Amino acid sequence: MRVLGEYPKCHVDWVVFSSNLQRRKEAKRGAGLFLKGARSKNVVIRSFRDGFFPYDGARIKKEFEALKRRVQPDLIFTHYRNDLHQDHRIINELTWNTFRNHLVLEYEIPKYDGDFSSPNAYFQLPDEICRQKIAHLHEAFPSQRKKHWFQSEIFLGLMRLRGMESAGKYAEGFYIRKLVL
Repeated sequence: MRVLGEYPKCHVDWVVFSSNLQRRKEAKRGAGLFLKGARSKNVVIRSFRDGFFPYDGARIKKEFEALKRRVQPDLIFTHYRNDLHQDHRIINELTWNTFRNHLVLEYEIPKYDGDFSSPNAYFQLPDEICRQKIAHLHEAFPSQRKKHWFQSEIFLGLMRLRGMESAGKYAEGFYIRKLVL
């Protein structure tokens, strides 16, 4: 949201690899909320089975190859490489395998796996964006609300912790493996 606020002429490709009927609706709603500031957007939603990405790797790789022929992004957001969720790890690996010469920021997802580390890149955020992000998460993803880790305090707490680490109030932490200046 901060990037789109600062660069409103952006085109965004938002790709979701796993969805059932409810999660498809959530993905579309989430893209609509989070991408309001984009000049244009393309939302792609696939239906690979949740929890089975390691077994569907060849089919998912084909999706990445098709994506590579269609887009040349300036910035890619993907899951953190040490994310313990098997689907997230596969998406991270295929992102790097497919987009080797791009700026890739790996993001954190708070969950019970305990797979956080120390980010090496931060986007400081104003209070308004933090609160808006949390509101969007709750509005867009009702299927997650019953999970014990899907709480406003956790989201805000993580942004506050990353803010403290970056000498600010709130921030999001990212992991960068390769940066060409």
